Amino acid sequence: MTTAEYENHLQILREELVCALGCTEPIAVALAASLAAAALGELPQRLEVRCSGNIIKNVKSVTVPNSGGLRGIEAAATLGAVGGRPDAALEVLQSVRPEHIGKVVSLLGQEGFCNVELAEDVPNLYVRVVAHASGHDGVACIEERHTNVCELTRDGVATTVAGISACPSPASAAADAGSAADRSAISLASVWEFARELDLADVDELISRQIELNQTISNEGLTGRWGANIGSTLLASRPNDISCKARASAAAGSDARMSGCPLPVMICCGSGNQGITCSQPVLEYAHELWAGHEELVRAVVLSDLTAVHVKYFIGELSAFCGAVSASCGAGAGICYLRGGSFAQYEATIVNTLANVGGIVCDGAKPSCAAKICAAVDAAILGCDMALADDNFLAGDGLVGKNAEETIRSMGYVGRVGMHPTDVEILNIMIGKTDVSGS
Repeated sequence: MTTAEYENHLQILREELVCALGCTEPIAVALAASLAAAALGELPQRLEVRCSGNIIKNVKSVTVPNSGGLRGIEAAATLGAVGGRPDAALEVLQSVRPEHIGKVVSLLGQEGFCNVELAEDVPNLYVRVVAHASGHDGVACIEERHTNVCELTRDGVATTVAGISACPSPASAAADAGSAADRSAISLASVWEFARELDLADVDELISRQIELNQTISNEGLTGRWGANIGSTLLASRPNDISCKARASAAAGSDARMSGCPLPVMICCGSGNQGITCSQPVLEYAHELWAGHEELVRAVVLSDLTAVHVKYFIGELSAFCGAVSASCGAGAGICYLRGGSFAQYEATIVNTLANVGGIVCDGAKPSCAAKICAAVDAAILGCDMALADDNFLAGDGLVGKNAEETIRSMGYVGRVGMHPTDVEILNIMIGKTDVSGS
């Protein structure tokens, strides 16, 4: 691996592993609103919010953190405008205080304060907020990635807020918007080589932080009452089974996060649920196998980068559940800890995709935890199969002649084939399609 290739893998990790408070879609809305309000320079008298269908889908049913239990785009945008810190990126709502929540409730009670519209013919991840007051407008637009600010103006003139200025991104949905790394340049072979040969000092602090944050919210999900309590319910059924513990640990983090737990997580692939899924099952297996710290770090690096590689071909948001991509990573890390070879690592990914590829995403909500359970279970089975050399073969559905071809096939299905499904899911969720049969 050349120095440039090594640095590219490191840069991908630095860009992907970002601390976030709450589900990243409502947080992106809150961040855009906070930036728009800051550009305006005063408390908005009115907000206009335009979002892609995938943003609407992923904000509709999830609790906004530090909101007192509020849900929805109007709540996220108003809270961001009133109490958000625009320079805090995906932790924009960490600064919210009780008086901010009271103000938000009051504003939401005013008819017409926050108007939300569906934006069409835009990237899958798109939020544009216009904040109005005193005859002036502040505008902020985020697209492609959750922190990629492509427009930031006051009265139509480009401006800077807390050191942040707009960085217009390419129109291509596959572009690494706002990124210095080239995700198209990595492969399963390069990820395997990087994870095995990296200098631990280059990633130790970052990966240790991922493990620490995600373990904390997982423990909260297991001990508290959050969402549908998938993690704690699962663990109670078989508390000493490692497969069960791995699934429960990941699900519990999602239980808490989807229901507004105000604990930060380390995201991966733009998602806290995916960041948790990449780290927690691997951590449980490391404990079970008495793996040392260095082996754990290498396994989590393998998990994170594998998930990034699989997700790259699907896109940031789609109808393809991101837990599947993350579970491929978790299966990869578990395979590494169990002594698997490169061929068995590849087979683990193929076996996982052949099983649960195509789980639909119908928005961020408590049932995400159950989908994580199913996906991680498939990854563990995929690893068991690979280590026994019992694998799905080319021609079995979308399984290609090798792992890379299988990843691309599944990516095409998620990005292109499932696009009409994505539209219909949104139409049902917003009441545009009547499925009552009457």
